[in-house]
Amino acid sequence: MNGDTSGYGGLVVRNDPIAASQRPFGGAFDSIADAIEAALPNHAQVITGVVIDRDQMIVQVQRDRLLEFVRVLRDDPALRFEVCLGVSGVHFPEQEGAELHAHYPFLSITHNRRVFVEVTAPDADPVIDSITSVYPTNDWHERETYDFFGIIFSGHPYLTRIQMPDDWSGHPQRKDYPLGGIPVEFKGAQIDPPDQRRSYNK
Repeated sequence: MNGDTSGYGGLVVRNDPIAASQRPFGGAFDSIADAIEAALPNHAQVITGVVIDRDQMIVQVQRDRLLEFVRVLRDDPALRFEVCLGVSGVHFPEQEGAELHAHYPFLSITHNRRVFVEVTAPDADPVIDSITSVYPTNDWHERETYDFFGIIFSGHPYLTRIQMPDDWSGHPQRKDYPLGGIPVEFKGAQIDPPDQRRSYNK
């Protein structure tokens, strides 16, 4: 036992990576793609790929074109994605140059549709534009993603930690974050480091 209780431990996923999908996508996905292409004449410079997986549409967008793209999602009558349901971070340390991913779920109440937007950033430059100027309700979601993954949302009105203390070192949901060894007390109880906890492998 190496003391890693995260379940990660350098885990290698042996499934084939999900590749970009090709037209026709099927269902309402083609009409969403048609509307995006009609609203964005330069869509080839904005969108890097579209993935259809598990009945979900994921549009991969260049990080420096994110604000332009989400304004079109919100404002174009054929799209009208009025609601952004937040942003989640994902850390893929093996994807050199694109280690940090930000995933945004969008909902169109008008057309009763959903679409996901994905943006990547490298560990060396973990900066993505804040979309709070377009979707103000993303304020706390961006703060949480910054807190846990270290993605810096440029232009956010008050990008500070929201869960961890202000002086906390590191971002605890990254896969390279060290586990254990931090004394945490709950009403006098002490949490043992991972390598001293009960093993379920015996």
